[in-house]
Amino acid sequence: MWMTGYGFLENSLRRPRNYNSCMLNLAAAHLAAPLLALLFSYAVTAALVRLGHREESRLTDNDLSGPQKFHERPVPRVGGIGIATGLWAAAFVMWFQDRSNLGLPILLMLACGLPVLLVGLAEDLTKRVSPRRRLLGTAVSAALVIAVFGFYIQRTDLAGLDWLVGFTAVAMAITVFAVVGVANSVNLIDGFNGLASTCVAFMLLGLSAVAWVVGDHLVIAMALPAVAAILGFLVWNFPRGLIFLGDGGAYFLGFYLAELALLLLSRNPQVSPLFPLLLVMYPVFETVFSMYRRKVLKGRPMGQPDGSHLHSLIFRRFMRAGFASLGSEQRVRRNSMTSPYLWALSMTAVVPAVVFWDNSTMLMACIVGFGLIYVSVYWRIVRFRAPRWLLFVSLLHRRRRSTV
Repeated sequence: MWMTGYGFLENSLRRPRNYNSCMLNLAAAHLAAPLLALLFSYAVTAALVRLGHREESRLTDNDLSGPQKFHERPVPRVGGIGIATGLWAAAFVMWFQDRSNLGLPILLMLACGLPVLLVGLAEDLTKRVSPRRRLLGTAVSAALVIAVFGFYIQRTDLAGLDWLVGFTAVAMAITVFAVVGVANSVNLIDGFNGLASTCVAFMLLGLSAVAWVVGDHLVIAMALPAVAAILGFLVWNFPRGLIFLGDGGAYFLGFYLAELALLLLSRNPQVSPLFPLLLVMYPVFETVFSMYRRKVLKGRPMGQPDGSHLHSLIFRRFMRAGFASLGSEQRVRRNSMTSPYLWALSMTAVVPAVVFWDNSTMLMACIVGFGLIYVSVYWRIVRFRAPRWLLFVSLLHRRRRSTV
């Protein structure tokens, strides 16, 4: 049961006596909060872009080397500040309009997310925070959510694991591990302009769609402002790459997405526990496959960065070949053209998750199917036998250049 032992929060989400008045407040909050999140995220990110592009700014990523570096010039990597600011602005609007039903839970969730946001921003600004400390900061945020809200994984529809989550301590540990895993996986796919942030936006929209079907207004009110805040950031990130999401933004978005998925699951028993897993399958599978590739196939440490992620291979095999002789600004846009391929791949998990949100059998079949699709595409690219549709953008650009 969600928020067990926290009656002041649980009671605030029941149907109040002045129901019509509360519904008006709810509608106003749903409209005002995303708009404010969009505007604040856009304005703060614009200020960060202007500040970051000054000479010798601490906000910029000046390291252009490394297996996962594809930008052409120093770029600010603190986009998470704009997104978080937009969400805080939306939360305060809800607090003033509907303090008990929406405002307090959202403010508390954002407060719980401060450790993961701050430790990520510390890495963005100093480049001295180890992956272990970043994961520890994420675990602290996940543990705070359990302590404040009282919800955690209690069912999985997986043989054996359901027995384990029957023990409270084990269930809490698995919940923290799952949240940390999703946050880390979102950070791992943050390799090109608009890739991780847009994928998270798609997942949040999928989450909102299922929340709307089951009538969970709280989850909708928490998810839609996040989508709006991401859009405010994307104006400056895609396709021009004027600012990056950074570790702070990537870890925070992954944390927020994971917690909202668990919140929906804990408040609505009719939602299959496999729905959140399929929803985030692209970044999670990318992470698991990368660990297997590094450790088993290459004999390297699982946490050692490399340039063999699927998005990196698509860039090298197709984008670089199609845009090889362009200027700096056009090469930045070439970077961005990698992302739509991965958006499409992500949607092959998000759409089935929304369609089969209450059917564990179909969700498991789709999880297996996604894994087969991913591995098939990956190995065909590695062996230079990529599907022809992946060559579309590169070939189209070559044809356009030949006609000029």
